[in-house]
Amino acid sequence: MYHAKTWKEKVTLFLAILWPIMVTQISFYAMNLVDTMMAGRVGTNDLAGVAIGSSLWMPIFTGINGILLAVTPIVAQYMGSGRREKITESVIQALYLSVILAIIVVIAGAIFLEPVLVLMNLDSAVYHISFHYLVGLSIGIIPLFAANVLRNFFDAQGFTRITMIITVLAVPFNVLLNYGFIFGKLGLPALGGIGAGYATAITYWIIFFFSIWMTFKVEVVRHYRLFIKWAVPSWKAWKEQLAIGIPIGLSIFFEASIFAVVTLLIGMMFTTITVAAHQIALSFTSLIFMIPLSISMALTIVVGFSVGGNKYQSAKQYSHLGVWGGIGFLAIGAIFLYFFREQIAYLYTTDAQVVQMAGQFFLIAIVYQISDAAQSSLQGVLRGYKDVKIPFITAFVSYWVIGIPAGYTLASFTYLGPFGFWVGITLGLTCAAIGFLVRLRIVVGRISRESLSLKG
Repeated sequence: MYHAKTWKEKVTLFLAILWPIMVTQISFYAMNLVDTMMAGRVGTNDLAGVAIGSSLWMPIFTGINGILLAVTPIVAQYMGSGRREKITESVIQALYLSVILAIIVVIAGAIFLEPVLVLMNLDSAVYHISFHYLVGLSIGIIPLFAANVLRNFFDAQGFTRITMIITVLAVPFNVLLNYGFIFGKLGLPALGGIGAGYATAITYWIIFFFSIWMTFKVEVVRHYRLFIKWAVPSWKAWKEQLAIGIPIGLSIFFEASIFAVVTLLIGMMFTTITVAAHQIALSFTSLIFMIPLSISMALTIVVGFSVGGNKYQSAKQYSHLGVWGGIGFLAIGAIFLYFFREQIAYLYTTDAQVVQMAGQFFLIAIVYQISDAAQSSLQGVLRGYKDVKIPFITAFVSYWVIGIPAGYTLASFTYLGPFGFWVGITLGLTCAAIGFLVRLRIVVGRISRESLSLKG
């Protein structure tokens, strides 16, 4: 990482950090995509079961991972200010914290999973697949969260290729394990959709061991002596990380959970075919969203590094570069999605009814993805400034006070039916994007005034 001076240098640095994150995010999401596609080939019940299980897991995963994302701005600002000696202890404390959070999630799952699934009143086959899919996946929760701390540590210093290599190496294992556990190949039991949970959990362990190996193998991070130089667990360090991480985690949770809640409500209010069609549209649009999400993560790194070095003009320029880049990419993706929506659906299933309905969901997704790109990029910028509390409130209001109630009302009382939920999502994401933009202007304006007063 370095403080770029010209626009050309900034674009070059940003792209150098971005493209490995992009490959990583797409590869990581490909694991979830493989789960869904392979389960869909077994049957509609398996596809719906994995959809329900995944919808319960993803908000938890993204929310906890959001808490651990605090490592990124903390390390990036230490790098930008030249205080690299503080990085090792911050990462070690984050590893301790990740294990504690993982244990809490496992205990909560053991207590609440069955009651939640019973409350949904699912078909017995879908209930069975969802429950055991999550039981299998839980085996990998601890290594997953610990590996994400190491990923944030690598990425915050601009070493995004390390994470890319780890994830790309893990994807083939995930595909083979899914193939084996879902269809009963390679000497493994045929578990159907349930097998996807066990395959994913084992892949999480593989990623964790690859990540540890990289801390010893790669010269640029070896000198931090992670897993050699240990520190005493510190509540003070955890408090600092949680002060930044909890608002980030809750913001991400509120966004991810609107998709999960919509999936659960559709499962309760409509047919299995509708659930499967919704999951197909959500799965593929989420894959496309990995691009603006990657841009958001890269923005946190470069903006945090610039702010740490008091390079506020550079932070502002990176913000424009990333936000408009994310919106532009999704605009191009929307055109592709419009013309090939049914062909995409056929990649998941051969059921014509499911394909037709998925195509209709895709049409609404074309609109909401533009807002999603804007809000994601703007959040990435705000995290680089360590401004997380107001964005958390904005996310809550946008998604849960506006988006979900509007979607439920449209789905229940208009001809839109299940598509009304997606209209509500679109409204919530648009409100979030506007709120984050207003907040960013306030933050930048305050910093500008403080800089002028110091000069005066």
